[in-house]
Amino acid sequence: MRSLVELVARLRGPGGCPWDAKQTDSTIKIYLLEEAYEVLDALEGSSSEEVCSELGDLLFQILFLAQLASERGEFDFNEIIEGITEKMIRRHPHVFGNTRVESAEDVSSNWVKIKRAENGKPNNTSFLLQSIPSGLPALLRAHRLSERASKVGFDWANRGEIWAKVQEEVEELGSAINDGDQEGIVEEMGDLLFSLTNLARHSGSNAENILRKGNQKFLERFEKMEARLADSGIGLEEATVDQMNRVWEDVKEDQG
Repeated sequence: MRSLVELVARLRGPGGCPWDAKQTDSTIKIYLLEEAYEVLDALEGSSSEEVCSELGDLLFQILFLAQLASERGEFDFNEIIEGITEKMIRRHPHVFGNTRVESAEDVSSNWVKIKRAENGKPNNTSFLLQSIPSGLPALLRAHRLSERASKVGFDWANRGEIWAKVQEEVEELGSAINDGDQEGIVEEMGDLLFSLTNLARHSGSNAENILRKGNQKFLERFEKMEARLADSGIGLEEATVDQMNRVWEDVKEDQG
């Protein structure tokens, strides 16, 4: 780790890399986000070697941001390590202290209480909801918002209740569509997506991950549809909607 920290400092220092020397927090944060998503892609379908490589790329961006802060005299990588170590010890009193827990739910409950007490933060749940980054993908943020609200009991009792809510939102969306109410359509679609996110959460899944998999499934089927049309001598731009739909259904059937 020391060698990597020194490597980043050399890239930024005299005689280093002109490109690296020009970077700022604003430019690096884009790469940080990209590398995080590449880690996700690797975790979902690549080899362990690829996951290892992508984690290294992500770590490099973190070290780079730490170097920028160090140059400004704000903090360095050692302080990051010390800070997160202290935080994890503080938030796991059942491991490093005398607190007793009986389940993972007890751990989550204690976690919320500890976060409230840290750094003089307001002692209310709405603050914890507001602290969820607004820059998160919307489905993931919806998951986190409802997850944190559930910690104080504001939640559906089971999937059956959420399914009833989903059906209710579908009906309200249908009414808005029939009425030609564009603002209502947008609002009801938001309510429906939020309800589906909670259905995913109660099913032990995350809507963000579900949609990522759905996106990949669509891409794979589209590629196969295009390839089959090409094998039949039909270019995608020349195919009719009926032809595309027919081949699409064949691809779906073959995939089970």
